[in-house]
Amino acid sequence: MCSIRSRLGKYSMILSVIWAAIMPTVGARAAELTFALRIENGRVPANMRLIRVKQGDVVKLKWSADRHEIVHLHGYDIEKEVAPGAPTDLTFTANAAGRFPIHLHATKEGSGERGQEETLVNIEVYPR
Repeated sequence: MCSIRSRLGKYSMILSVIWAAIMPTVGARAAELTFALRIENGRVPANMRLIRVKQGDVVKLKWSADRHEIVHLHGYDIEKEVAPGAPTDLTFTANAAGRFPIHLHATKEGSGERGQEETLVNIEVYPR
C-alpha cells in the first residue's frame, strides 16, 4: 500500500510541475496594440523605430506623413499609401515570429524617384 501511495505522490508532483509550466501560456491572450507613427523627411523618430509584439497580437500602425509615401511591411507583404493630412492604418495579426522591417518604397513625386529602400521601423514578433 505504501508503494502505491509513494508512486501516486511522485506522479502527482510530476503533473504539478507540468501544469505549472503550461499554465502561463494557457491564459495568455493576444493583445490589440496601436502605435502612432509619424514620417517626417523620410524618417520615423528614433524612439519608434523598434516595435515589439507577441505572436497572435493584432497590431495597428497609425501612419501620418509630411509628404506622399508608400510603406511596405516585409514578411507580411502589406503595402499602404500614406498621404499628407490623411492618417492611414496598417493592421495585421502578428502570426509569424521574427524581425520584419518596414521600408519606404519609391514614389514619383517632385523632381525624381527615391533610390534605395530605407528601414523606417522594425517589428519584432516574439513567440507567445
